Amino acid sequence: MSGLSLFAAFGIELEYMIVDGKRLSIRPIADRILVDRDGDPVADLEFGAIAWSNELVNHVIELKTNGPARSLAGLAAQFAENVSTANKRLAKFGARLMPTAMHPWMDPVREKQLWLGESSEIYDTFDRIFNCAGHGWVNLQSTHLNLPFSGDDQFGALHAATRLILPLLPALAASSPIHDGKQSPYQDSRLYHYVHHCDAIPSVVGPIIPEAVFTEADYHRNILQPMYEDLTQHDAQGVLKEEFLNARGAIARFTRGSLEIRLIDVQECPAADLAIAALVIGAIRLLVDETFLSRKEQQAFDTSRLQQILHQTTAQAADSLVTDADFLRHLGFSPAQAAAGSPAGEIWRHLFAKVSKQPNAFPDQLQEMCESILQAGPLSKRILTACHHDFSPTRLRSVYGRLCDCLAENRLFHAESVQN
Repeated sequence: MSGLSLFAAFGIELEYMIVDGKRLSIRPIADRILVDRDGDPVADLEFGAIAWSNELVNHVIELKTNGPARSLAGLAAQFAENVSTANKRLAKFGARLMPTAMHPWMDPVREKQLWLGESSEIYDTFDRIFNCAGHGWVNLQSTHLNLPFSGDDQFGALHAATRLILPLLPALAASSPIHDGKQSPYQDSRLYHYVHHCDAIPSVVGPIIPEAVFTEADYHRNILQPMYEDLTQHDAQGVLKEEFLNARGAIARFTRGSLEIRLIDVQECPAADLAIAALVIGAIRLLVDETFLSRKEQQAFDTSRLQQILHQTTAQAADSLVTDADFLRHLGFSPAQAAAGSPAGEIWRHLFAKVSKQPNAFPDQLQEMCESILQAGPLSKRILTACHHDFSPTRLRSVYGRLCDCLAENRLFHAESVQN
């Protein structure tokens, strides 16, 4: 995205699990479908506007825009077409793709199998330093949203706005309420485990909500360099001394001229992912345009307060009551409304009403899809409703089998669609 200005293009990355077609247990066979014409494993495949790539573990595949996309228009259909192609390849091995941000019964210690092809040195180094046999490494799938910037002024505006939106993302996109075969205390369990996955070197994750730095020089000084220094004793060869090591909720990729947002759980289908991406982009744009408060006021907001809101939404998603009046004022709530507090789901409905007025904010049918999500609640809530407090293997296979169908058919998941 180097050289592109704010909102001139977008990058979308969607991660999916490969599972057995009937039992839905994980199948580490990404290297069977990520192959060239000679049948040899490769790290990347290109299918026009969409590319496929490997991830840390061999049961996950990533579908992504093949370079910056100038518009979200048409992307949901293109992703859906590639999901269909992947499922056809997997069907030969009795497998299929599964959505959502965590597998509901995977054992990350027993079932971990790292990718062994290209870039395996990077993954082996991660494993040696952090011991990747945990949910926060091998059992999580997310949507990454990449937004371009050019120069310090645009970076400062984008980083300030994104920091304010990050704590609200689980309230919109949580899709991981179950793991180890039981209900989690967190509707966004992926994020809970993600927070702790780099405890061996805490500076790698930092406070999740990125520190209040708004120039490239300050970012290197306050975020990247301390992280690299802490890494040195563990990685003398510098294999991981790159911007990708940074695991905050949004990371600056100055070499690409983009900010990568990492706190969005992957949804049940590309149309839902793109609808959420459109709303998030629109909300960030409202703040970048200083619709409610000035950039200076946005940049001054305390990181620890944002972190507290994120803790709440990680657990309760849309039902979390946000009582930080100053935070709500930053998002356009009146003083009286801000003083009363607001459920996080209502904050998103408030932002949706504002974003809907932006020209071309929701191409295709993404606005209707977004309205449906806001009305029904995050996918995590719908999954729990469909389970009816029954987390037996039979019930989980029924619910997650229907989720696999939603992915294959590019349609929204409704709790009532799963038979009791």
